[in-house]
Amino acid sequence: MRIPKHVVPLAAVATAALLAPAAASAQSYPKPQEPGKVQGKPKGPHHTFTVCKNGRCDFTTIQKAVNKARAGDTIRVRNGVYREAVQINGQKKRYLRLIGNPAHPKKVLLRARGNMQNGVMVNSANEVTVNGFMTRDYKSNGFFFTNLTGYTMNHLIARHTGVYGLYAFNTIGGRMLNSEAYYANDGSFYIGQTPRQAKPVRTMVSNVEGWGSPLGFSATNMRYVTITKSKFFNNAAGIVPNALDSEKFPPPEENTIIDNDIFWNNFNFHQGKPPFVVRKDGTAALVPVGTGILLLGGRGHRIENNRIHGNFLTGVAAIDGILLEKNPDARSLERNVVRNNQFGMGGADVNGVDLMYDGSGKDNCFSLEGVRKTFPADGTTFAGCGGPNAFSQSAQDGMIGFIGENALKGWDKHPHPAMPGYKPLEVYG
Repeated sequence: MRIPKHVVPLAAVATAALLAPAAASAQSYPKPQEPGKVQGKPKGPHHTFTVCKNGRCDFTTIQKAVNKARAGDTIRVRNGVYREAVQINGQKKRYLRLIGNPAHPKKVLLRARGNMQNGVMVNSANEVTVNGFMTRDYKSNGFFFTNLTGYTMNHLIARHTGVYGLYAFNTIGGRMLNSEAYYANDGSFYIGQTPRQAKPVRTMVSNVEGWGSPLGFSATNMRYVTITKSKFFNNAAGIVPNALDSEKFPPPEENTIIDNDIFWNNFNFHQGKPPFVVRKDGTAALVPVGTGILLLGGRGHRIENNRIHGNFLTGVAAIDGILLEKNPDARSLERNVVRNNQFGMGGADVNGVDLMYDGSGKDNCFSLEGVRKTFPADGTTFAGCGGPNAFSQSAQDGMIGFIGENALKGWDKHPHPAMPGYKPLEVYG
């Protein structure tokens, strides 16, 4: 796809920023490797170790318990504040269960001290469960799982992290459940660089809340993930599956976003005093503020039965993967389906346009039933559900012009109907 000359400077700036890995400034991560097959389930007998601060348990630190534990063991951590960065590394720690307080995760708090990077990092240890913890103030991530097959993150809270809240990278299969992340300076939740699989193993994300961040859910080259029964609100953008050269396996593919609430994603973190260091590079810096769901390239996504409202720019946007230079064959939008979503709270919240699409790619299908407004306004790019779509260069130019804070120029802003328990966030402080 050729980018018009008059938008080349803006696109070039976007490309330079987005190709910088989001985590590069925070730390050196373990080298990505093939996650491989599920490591064999360990044979017993298994042991349970306890951790508490008063010395009446087996250990007074979580890391010492992890070091002692063998594959399949359980570590139970009692309520308290733990100033440490826990590392669970290698197949000798596979199937480990790290259990805090699932009913009240805030009571088992991992609080960063100094330059600590991750609250809990799991590397190359399959089927580890981390359940019932809160992390705060880590320079990189709250909970970071990488280079593995199978994991469970459950009943977790991540607050104020330097990159992501809950983060799975270069993994096959897994579960993120019943968790909350906010005030991350990039994305509250992230799954990325999912290896291609001949027999795909799906990852399940269910009953999570991502808010108060540039992105509620970021997903570079993510595939085989189902996001359901979750809420993404008060971010700059809610959910962003995207294709970048900076990670392996572009583009994002075969993801399902179904039965979620995606609303009020108008957080302009470029202004005010947000409770995190504002990023100048990466996806977060350029995400169009006021967007519910953004497909930046991608294939085989299903966006269905979601409740989407109050996003000042657009509810759902789809644009060709213009930022892919090393992998041009992966740019095209293909076989994406957007249908049966409820926009605008039945007419009570008339903010933004419902659908925005540049018409690129092929076999993309957008249902216009119940749709109030589109971009372009004449709806021509949404024609047809089979074969090439109706590409519009002017529509794409307009969408490129909405990068970052420039999106405010396209806002259609009106007051929100009240939602008990929630307050809109546009500018912090």
